[in-house]
Amino acid sequence: MGVFATGYRRIVGCLALTALAVAGCGGKAGDDKPNNGSASGAPIIIGMDEDSTGSGASYSTIAGKTIRMAIQDVNNQGGVLGRPLQLVVENDESDPTKTPAVLQKLKSQGAKALFLQSGSAAIIQAKSTLTQLGIPAIAPTGVTATLVAPPDNELIYMLANTTTDWAQVYCGAFKAAGITKIGVLTDDTTTIAALDKALFAAMTCVQIVATEKGAGNASDLSAQVARLKNAKPDAVLVTSVGGAFEVLAQNTLGSQMAGTKRFSLASIGNQPSSWKLAAPGALNGLIFMGSINNENPRTQALVKMLQEKNGKDYDITAYDAQAWDSVHLLKQAIEKAGGVDDPKKLNEAIQSIKGYPATFGQANFTLSFGADKHLGADGPCGLSLVEFGSDNKPKGPWATFQPPCTK
Repeated sequence: MGVFATGYRRIVGCLALTALAVAGCGGKAGDDKPNNGSASGAPIIIGMDEDSTGSGASYSTIAGKTIRMAIQDVNNQGGVLGRPLQLVVENDESDPTKTPAVLQKLKSQGAKALFLQSGSAAIIQAKSTLTQLGIPAIAPTGVTATLVAPPDNELIYMLANTTTDWAQVYCGAFKAAGITKIGVLTDDTTTIAALDKALFAAMTCVQIVATEKGAGNASDLSAQVARLKNAKPDAVLVTSVGGAFEVLAQNTLGSQMAGTKRFSLASIGNQPSSWKLAAPGALNGLIFMGSINNENPRTQALVKMLQEKNGKDYDITAYDAQAWDSVHLLKQAIEKAGGVDDPKKLNEAIQSIKGYPATFGQANFTLSFGADKHLGADGPCGLSLVEFGSDNKPKGPWATFQPPCTK
C-alpha cells in the first residue's frame, strides 16, 4: 500500500494527464452549473438524483460537486461526440418513497442516463423504476452489494468495493490485531440499516457482543457507549453516514473507552469538514476504510485539479474520485454506443468497458463491467485501512494490516 510521504493532505508530483485537464469552471461550492464549454450541437442530458438535504447529504453533496466539475471538464474538451453534457438535478432526500417520482421527473426532463447519488435504501428502491423507465444508471458512491444484485439490476452499475469486500478486510484486520469480540455503535438511518445488514452477514469472523443505536440527530450518546463498555468488546465499530453523529460518537468513545481500539466506515475519512469538529485528539488511533492511495498517478492528478479549483488545502475523498470516474465511464460508454438515442445500446456499451484505470485505489486498480458484472471493482485493490493521528487528521495506512492487492 502507499506511504503517505508528506501527509494525507499534501500530495505532490501530480502527473499532467490529459484526461484530467483542469476545468477552470470557477464558482462557489454548490453553485457550479456546467456550461457547454467548447462543445456544440444538441446537448446530451444526464440526470442526477442528489440527496442535498437528507441523511445522505454529507457525502452526496461532495460527490455531486465533483460530478459537476467532471462534466464541465468533459465539455471544456469538446464534449462527447462533439455534444455538451447537460446536467439536470432532483433530490429524493435518501427517502425511498420519493425515489420513483424523482427518477420519473428526471426522465421527463430528457435524461438519457442517470447518476444515483443518494442513500442505499433509496437506490435499492430505484432499481425497479429504472427497469420501467429503461434508463441506465451509475451509483457513484454505492457500496452495498445488493444495489447491483438481481432482481431488477439490468440497468444499474456501481464502482467501488462492496461491503462484502469490506467484511473480508475488517476480518483480516481483526485477526491481525487479535480482536475476537466487537461492539457496534450505529445511527438510525435507513441507509446504514441496509449497509449493516449486508456487512454483518458477511463478517462472521467476530462475535458482536453488543449493538447500540442512536438517532442521527442525537446530542448525547453517553448511555449507549456506557452499555458498550459494559459488554467488554475488544474493539468498537461505528457505522454511520458520518457528519454530526459520527463526531459525537467518536468524541464519546474517545472519552469513555479511550483504551479500546476503534474502527469506522469510509464516512469519517471522506468528510474533512467533520475532523475539525471532533474534540482535540478524539480521532487519534481511529481506523477507517479508505480508498485513496497517493501512489496512484490518476489520484495525484485529480488532487492537483481539485486543489486548483477548491484551494491548496482541499482534501480529496473517495467520493470525489468515484464521482470523477463515473462521469468519464459514462462518457466512454456514450462514445462506444455512438450516442444516447438507443438506451439498450448504451447499456450494452457500459457492459463492454474493461480495465478502466480507476482514480481511486492502488495504482493498478481497474474497473470492468459485463452483462453479469455490474460492480466495476476488479479485486480488493480499491481498499485500504487508514489511521488517524493525534491531530485528528489521517496520518497514513494502518501498520498492523492492509488488504493484499490481488485480482
